[in-house]
Amino acid sequence: MNQALPDSLMQSPSPKTVLARHGKTFYWASLFLGSHLADRAARLYQFCRYVDDLADGDLPNRAESLENIRARLEGGNQPAEPEVEAFIRLANDCDIPLIAARELLDGMLADQQPTAIEDTAELLRYCHAVAGTVGLMMCRVLNCEQQRADSFAIDLGIAMQLTNIARDVLEDAQMGRRYLPACWVDLPAATIAEAHTTSHKVVSDAIEKLLDLSEDYYRSALLGIQLLPFRARFAITIALRVYRQIGCRLRRRDLQWWRGRVYVNTAEKGLLSIRSLIDLRPKTVPAHRQDLHHHLKGLAGVCSE
Repeated sequence: MNQALPDSLMQSPSPKTVLARHGKTFYWASLFLGSHLADRAARLYQFCRYVDDLADGDLPNRAESLENIRARLEGGNQPAEPEVEAFIRLANDCDIPLIAARELLDGMLADQQPTAIEDTAELLRYCHAVAGTVGLMMCRVLNCEQQRADSFAIDLGIAMQLTNIARDVLEDAQMGRRYLPACWVDLPAATIAEAHTTSHKVVSDAIEKLLDLSEDYYRSALLGIQLLPFRARFAITIALRVYRQIGCRLRRRDLQWWRGRVYVNTAEKGLLSIRSLIDLRPKTVPAHRQDLHHHLKGLAGVCSE
């Protein structure tokens, strides 16, 4: 990349610093992973955060920059930024499928255009691109050797992204993005961004549908966590329960999206961490629900059956 990057992208803080600063839920969960796995998880997060910040930043050539990173992940020889080169080394060490990283970039590239999701299928394919792929990559980082865990890991990523969308409706609309499907709420992003009282209920109803949909994926992911190595199982369960709590807090606030983001405080995180101990009991993991991936056929990690 030839263009100059802003200071926020030029600086290269340590992966753990990036995780602690920007991914508070994941940082909390990483404390239970052990130093080696926590370091690898932080390195993956640093890459994901880097491309996300680039996609949402104010550089005039964002799309070109993302395309350059994608080309490097395709096997291009031109050296990329330190965060990208560090990720490629991590991918080689952990056997991370680079197709997942490329699909992540595809999701970021899609966000460079005005976003107006049309239906549930498009919503879920977007969630897979920007988050299901991360679950797939995290499986490798955590030394999971059971291939069928991939489907459940994708579900966790999708569930978390649906929660993100529910939490950030107002912020996204202010950026010209509407991830709520038009079949649920056919309002342009600009109208949602105004947060006028006339749009409160229809958007709240759509957010409730988002959270209901996310529950299907959270429930599936919670079953699949049993397939992870024991140390990773506890940390990922904590991350799931803390992230899921964002949706609970939204419901508790009567889905008043116009009031801005909700947060899970430290006391709640501690309580949810203790409750996560219950999920460590051995359980038989059933076959993955294929209907959850009906709209995802052909994407990374998705079974073709």
